[in-house]
Amino acid sequence: MARPDWSVFWFTTPKCLTTPYTLHSFPSSLNLGFNPLKFQLYSSSKATKMAETSVKTNETITTGPPARRLRGHKAIATSCIASRDRPGLIASAAEDGCVCWFDMRCKDLLHTMDVAQNPISSLCFKPGNENIVYVSSENEVKVFDVHMLTSWKPLESYSYNKEEINQITCNSKSSFLAAADDGGGIKIIDIRQKCLYKTLRAAHESICSSVQFLPWRPWEVITGGLDSKLIMWDFSKGRPFKVMDLGKSEPDSSSTAGQCFNPAFVHAIVVPEADMLDKTDKICVVARGDGVVDVINIESEFRAAKSKGSSNPKKGGQPKSNGSVPSPSSEKEDQNQRTRLRLAYSSGGHTAAVSCVAFSVFGERGRYIVSGGNDKAVKVWNWSGFFKADETCNKDDFLHLNISLGRKVNWLCTTPTDSENLVVCDTSKVVKVYTVA
Repeated sequence: MARPDWSVFWFTTPKCLTTPYTLHSFPSSLNLGFNPLKFQLYSSSKATKMAETSVKTNETITTGPPARRLRGHKAIATSCIASRDRPGLIASAAEDGCVCWFDMRCKDLLHTMDVAQNPISSLCFKPGNENIVYVSSENEVKVFDVHMLTSWKPLESYSYNKEEINQITCNSKSSFLAAADDGGGIKIIDIRQKCLYKTLRAAHESICSSVQFLPWRPWEVITGGLDSKLIMWDFSKGRPFKVMDLGKSEPDSSSTAGQCFNPAFVHAIVVPEADMLDKTDKICVVARGDGVVDVINIESEFRAAKSKGSSNPKKGGQPKSNGSVPSPSSEKEDQNQRTRLRLAYSSGGHTAAVSCVAFSVFGERGRYIVSGGNDKAVKVWNWSGFFKADETCNKDDFLHLNISLGRKVNWLCTTPTDSENLVVCDTSKVVKVYTVA
């Protein structure tokens, strides 16, 4: 299918652009060089040099690298997403009920969508067709086509959730959308049939804050909530099959010294995209209220749950045996396999609740985990290789970059570009963009 002409998305073509926005078409007047999205943001040569200086491994930035400021919202920015098909295109949402669109090649705001009367809690693209955007506000999910120029009237609207939605997400095949709400419920919406498919409930005892589809298991989702539980669901059956209570896990005393002692609420979770799996393993990253970023091998947890279920004897009977005995080598392999990485205070981690996490999509996709927290800091973690048993890891080597901000972090995302590749929404109305080298 031919690539859509992105320039028709806007009412007027931005002054800095003279050609349609496509991956391989850029105005020659910009003189962008090797990286088509890299350009000078600062007039002084000193500031420009600072903005383009690569950050060395384990370097801690106390004042923070120069940030590009994206202005357009009239209230606190709550969420942001970055286009994968159109590098440099960013959308942010805020408590003003608006979605602002930015092109990193341009200085000014491209366009503002006034989509809701209430704050926007989450937004996401439709995988495979980024002309379709999903936006959640209160208990409603709205669907928009960015090519509709005459009005921002939604194509569809879903109000299946009974309470305020915290996060929405689409599966990789663009067939289902999940919406997690304050009541602890998750609605699975069939976006092809435009109807409610399934309701997931009676597992979370408090707010369900985050939900993600598992790209390697097409009928499963994983959710996290303020009951400190991480739950894996078979949404085709509408029931959970694995519950992890992070509040009951025994913390490592050496890793918690000096960090906050809030409950291990799950504020956000993220799983790798399908094309990252060969590099990242099948994991889930958890942003916790006690300041810890948990990296959990989901498949090992799944196998443990399945093994435990099959080994439990039925009432009045004995566990069945298939006659096979695990070999010593396989038992040793299971024992040596690393199943969880805890990025805590002792590794240079957060000193307050972690509010959001994301994988890097720049450079080697998934190499870094980026986390933001209430300690007004963004941490970039080089975690790759941890789950490989043949590699030696030192906890002091995980922290790649620390960016100190002036405000608490609400949300963040990364972009597939070499520069200006980290987008941060804090508790202000200005969206900040940083460069991670």
